Amino acid sequence: MSEATTTTDHATIRRWVEARDGRPARVKATAGGEPGSGSGGILRIDFREPDEALEELSWEAFFEIFDQNRLAFLHQDKTADGSTSRFFKFVER
Repeated sequence: MSEATTTTDHATIRRWVEARDGRPARVKATAGGEPGSGSGGILRIDFREPDEALEELSWEAFFEIFDQNRLAFLHQDKTADGSTSRFFKFVER
C-alpha cells in the first residue's frame, strides 16, 4: 500500500518536484487573482512540455503564493507497485 504525506517545507517540496523533472507554475488565466483563484493564481506543477495555459514561476514566486494562500503539499513518493509517483495535491493547512 502506498502512503501520501503532507508538508509545508519548501526544500522538501522543491526536491520532490525536481526529482520528477517538474517545474513550478500557475494557471495563466488566474494570475490576476480572479474570484476563486486565491491570491496570486492557481498553482500547478508542470511535468510535461510547456503548456500554453501555464505560466512558469520562479521557486521564490511559487512559494510566496503557496505561503500567502496557506497551502500544504500532499504528495506520494512511491506508487503501490514501488514506482516513482507524481501524485500530489495542494491542500489547506
